[in-house]
Amino acid sequence: MMALLQRVRHARVEVAGKVVGEIGVGLLVLLCAERGDSELQSDKLLAKILKLRIFSDAAGKMNHSLQNLDGLGQTGGLLVVSQFTLAADASGGNRPSFTAAAAPEDGRWLYDYFVAQARLLHPLVQTGEFAADMQVTLVNDGPVTIPLRVAPTDGPPR
Repeated sequence: MMALLQRVRHARVEVAGKVVGEIGVGLLVLLCAERGDSELQSDKLLAKILKLRIFSDAAGKMNHSLQNLDGLGQTGGLLVVSQFTLAADASGGNRPSFTAAAAPEDGRWLYDYFVAQARLLHPLVQTGEFAADMQVTLVNDGPVTIPLRVAPTDGPPR
């Protein structure tokens, strides 16, 4: 399972001109399930995202995670958007292959699972719409963009 994190000042997702998800300060998570992924990879990836220290402290150092922004008087949002194109393989030519991405029904199940777990662990979770044509608007803070991947062989979360 993989994600591309973007630390944002604000972000929103629209489908057919309607806002379906929106956050202020927080993380935009572009999420991709790969073939062979399970709840174990989802749980491990979510734990890493919530604890990753990529928000600045008073000295400008990345010392705060999304979860400990609460202690600073703000609740950072989590905007989760499905994006199977993260699994693209363009090594064989000019048209990317997406065979590493989970089948649509598996991808939807893992996306829904990830979002449900995120809502259990974090107070502010918004989403896009799985398999929809979405327009994502964001102001990347920093900019800070971090790719994360948890392979099927990485085992259970710690």
